[in-house]
Amino acid sequence: MTESLVVIVRGRGVRSRGGEIAPAVLARIYERGLGLLTGQTGAEEALRTLFAPSDKVGIKINAIAGRELTSPPAVTLPFAGLFSRIGIADRNVVIWDRTNRELRAAGYALNADGPGPRILGTDTAGVGYDAEPFVHRNIASRISAVLTDRVTASVSFAILKDHGLAGVTAGMKNYFGAIHNPNKYHDDHCDPFVAELFDAPPVRTRHRLTVLDALVVQCHRGPAFHAAWAAPAESLIFGTDPVAVDAAGWRLVERLRKEKGLPTLAEEGRPPLYLQTAERLGLGRAAEADIRLLEDEV
Repeated sequence: MTESLVVIVRGRGVRSRGGEIAPAVLARIYERGLGLLTGQTGAEEALRTLFAPSDKVGIKINAIAGRELTSPPAVTLPFAGLFSRIGIADRNVVIWDRTNRELRAAGYALNADGPGPRILGTDTAGVGYDAEPFVHRNIASRISAVLTDRVTASVSFAILKDHGLAGVTAGMKNYFGAIHNPNKYHDDHCDPFVAELFDAPPVRTRHRLTVLDALVVQCHRGPAFHAAWAAPAESLIFGTDPVAVDAAGWRLVERLRKEKGLPTLAEEGRPPLYLQTAERLGLGRAAEADIRLLEDEV
């Protein structure tokens, strides 16, 4: 079996101390990261290998931690704009999360039907959750109609964070924000629930790409923002194997923890066990030896 490819691209100066994003550096990160991931020459050619012009694309972000620890519009809107270059109309691209309140608090201007990509929460009037729960393994949840009714292809665009229960929250756990009852699935370090939710057909069949926002990584005391443990890694992580991307993110968190003199997540009794469960379910590769990691800088 071939290795799973994960690409980490660092852009020095992409984010200032005040949080401002350098658009030119960010654009180079997207071009290089997506190109390396797919073997293409840049972002446009790369996205053509993953998406079709007929797709309706959902970009699922994670805004629960507020403005300090959410991928800002200056990062996600340029990504959303790439899809117009492959023939997907802006109206068929949606940046979304659980609630309009959280999106606004993170700096987003809601857009349910205006020009540009849609930006909305599941609680937008006329959207909501499916009327009946989807039952799969240990999961029984109503799923956001953004995912089930409005998109054919999904990108998990997740903040990379330490998590007090799961160990690490990244691309797969980002889909906890797509169900009405994520509080039910935090026992036993969120294992097997993170993996089993991702394995549910409404998620698995739509997911095409993970992008982990590691511009600033909350490497301890997550998932909330704590400035003392927020490490500026200036990187985005790209992959089509959702398990491998999250495993690479986990190892970056461990590296940053070590640099700060912190114990490993295993030593704290909270390694991300759901990664091994996800591998057993056939969702991807978790072992370091099975992941080909490409790191670059622009």
